[in-house]
Amino acid sequence: MSDTSLFDEVSFSRIWLLAVATYGVGDVVTTIALVYFSPLHTEANPVIRQAIMAFGGGGFLGLKLLVIYACIGISLWAGVGDDDRLMFYAPPILLAVVGLYTTVHNLGILLH
Repeated sequence: MSDTSLFDEVSFSRIWLLAVATYGVGDVVTTIALVYFSPLHTEANPVIRQAIMAFGGGGFLGLKLLVIYACIGISLWAGVGDDDRLMFYAPPILLAVVGLYTTVHNLGILLH
């Protein structure tokens, strides 16, 4: 990203840090707590549930990493390649929103 770029490296890094903290850490930790340590709960997402049933925690983490890497790819390929600020910033913002929602939702289930 050069000085003439429409994109800011610092804001991009901060948004990705937030996305990884909420989607990559918060959701993962709370989901693991629910799925593995609570006999009353199962994973609600059918794709993730099948990955867990087939491959255990590795399948779950693999899917999470696949989504994160796909979003990084979209952000860099479509955003930078086409000088599209929306496509540059939208993937990490979407992951952060989904991660925050699912983390809070999972915490609500855990605390009841």
